[in-house]
Amino acid sequence: MKTATVADLRNQFSRISRDLLAGESITITKRGRPFAVLAPAQPRKVTSPGPINHLARLDKIYADGPATSSTAPGGVLDESRGAR
Repeated sequence: MKTATVADLRNQFSRISRDLLAGESITITKRGRPFAVLAPAQPRKVTSPGPINHLARLDKIYADGPATSSTAPGGVLDESRGAR
């Protein structure tokens, strides 16, 4: 494992990033003591969820069926507001 100081990280980042791309971990030191460890990022596994069944999603969301009202369309607001 390579080491670099905080100043090296600031001033020579291109060299350090090349080492990271090569797969090496780097210990960052601050005043001679290990401060942090930089490691190459692990590739994320991307999975495809497959096709979306929109009708099944709508059935799940609206399991009670469509909203209905016993009043005329103009009275829906009055019904939802209650007795104010």
